[in-house]
Amino acid sequence: MSPVVRKKAERKKLPAKYLLLILTVVCVGMMILTFTGGSDNMAAQDGAGFVVVPFQKGISKVGAAFVALSEERKSMEELREENRELQEQIDELERENAQLMQDHYELSSLRELYELDTDYSEYEKTGAHIIAAGNGDRFNSLILDKGRDDGLETGMNVIAGAGLVGIIVECGKNWSRVNTIISDASKVSASVLHSQDHMIVSGDMEMIRQGLITFSQLSDKDHQVQIGDKVVTSQISDRYLPGILIGNIASIDTDSNQLTMSGQIRPVVDFEHLSDVLVIKKKKVALED
Repeated sequence: MSPVVRKKAERKKLPAKYLLLILTVVCVGMMILTFTGGSDNMAAQDGAGFVVVPFQKGISKVGAAFVALSEERKSMEELREENRELQEQIDELERENAQLMQDHYELSSLRELYELDTDYSEYEKTGAHIIAAGNGDRFNSLILDKGRDDGLETGMNVIAGAGLVGIIVECGKNWSRVNTIISDASKVSASVLHSQDHMIVSGDMEMIRQGLITFSQLSDKDHQVQIGDKVVTSQISDRYLPGILIGNIASIDTDSNQLTMSGQIRPVVDFEHLSDVLVIKKKKVALED
């Protein structure tokens, strides 16, 4: 089709708004004839019915569609509101659950400390929270939230869980730093509980990843020491009070000199999950073994 013909065809098309206006006027006119005419106007009434009824049906359908759309939109808004309320309830339940879990962990920790306090009832103790790792490694040393103002001093032994954590090596006004028995620099004079055979327990930051530390210089002439035996701090230690549980023997090997033994110990304290400790306020006089 040429551009000229196309333009003429476009001019002949009646705009939709004018067509709708014409149809509306026709329908209104036919309705007037229908309601004002008598029996002589039957042809007009039939014509009106032919035009108006389909138009009314169309309007009814459109109206019904708008009603349905409105109800659907209302239902969607109600669903969104219900979903928002349900999400708020879920968030609140999650917060409550997290708080309950926290309370459970704190209660378990306090129960352990209470039992530990009972086990070592001969010593005066005070509780403290762990607030940081001393040297960037939580296993190596710990920072407590109590210090000189709370009666703490360097050289005081620190316990938690079921046994020995370490010793205070630095004490501020309201904080203290504890070197743990699992740090590489740690050396503890210890003994096997049932035989009183002496040994040196050493920290090992690599081995603690497997839940173990080492011991050496064990003299067991009567071969009484066995795997599973309890190891405690020794009477001859200058830094640690006697009888504090360290752990259980996990392995034993005879040294090349055939006189002493060495091996591994599994500590009774879970150093990875410590949050609270007890500080024994009595200490040995000397600070070096």
